[in-house]
Amino acid sequence: MEVKTGQLVTRKSHQHDLLFRVAEVKNDTAILHGEDIRLEADAPVDDLEKVDIRELEKRRKKGREQEETSYRLFRQDYQLMKEKREYQSTDGYHYTAKYFQLPAKVLHLDGDASYLKKCIDLYQRVGLQVHGVHLHEKEMPSEIGGLVRKIQPDIIVITGHDSFSKNKGEKSDLRAYRHSRYFAETVREARSIVPQLDQLVIFAGACQSHFESLIRAGANFASSPFRINIHALDPVYIAAKIAYTPFMEKVGVWDALRNTLTGDRGMGGVETRGLLRTGLPYLEEDRME
Repeated sequence: MEVKTGQLVTRKSHQHDLLFRVAEVKNDTAILHGEDIRLEADAPVDDLEKVDIRELEKRRKKGREQEETSYRLFRQDYQLMKEKREYQSTDGYHYTAKYFQLPAKVLHLDGDASYLKKCIDLYQRVGLQVHGVHLHEKEMPSEIGGLVRKIQPDIIVITGHDSFSKNKGEKSDLRAYRHSRYFAETVREARSIVPQLDQLVIFAGACQSHFESLIRAGANFASSPFRINIHALDPVYIAAKIAYTPFMEKVGVWDALRNTLTGDRGMGGVETRGLLRTGLPYLEEDRME
């Protein structure tokens, strides 16, 4: 078949397991981006099969159901955290004044423009302030310093596409990964500006990324410990969990991962302090003039 940029396809050699969008065609090879997972791959054009409308709708329906399940679980957690904050802020509901909160700012760097849009939609849905930037993974290390100084985020998400190729080396060899080294360099650049893990929380990585190097570079959370694929929206749920946890409480690794679609085989990290600060009293705008 004729393969064009933007087409949705599956790979015959992988039993049509994943849905890809064709990013580029070079001679007889197509560069593929996962439609729902953060994987970049290449495949011979004759290995690809175009996805028909019925199959596409079936896959998308299943994907939406999985995403909604994660969102509902997160909302349940959020509601419990909110009730706990209200109880603590009002001294067991004895203090009746309204409280206010200082929201965390998220800087989200993404190598995929369509994933960035999906993530921004989810950030807005969960009520987080986000500054999204689309950059090729190779550009991220040189751009992160200026962005951190300009935006002064509390959380940074560094993601896009990645993959491990056993033909290029062992799993311990960073050179065997498509973009892991750029993610690691970006983390190191950010940490050179804000070294403290609890002052700036960083998630880094994509599908099959070199987890160990990202953690050593200074990420609080990263992918992928078992070199598996991660869902496009997973980094948002980790950012949201940290953002809505009070700064006097720590977030255990499992607590941060349990509402993601991938779980602890695709992501890991270190326990991290929450970022939410609550204050009293809340003043209406007309009273503050």
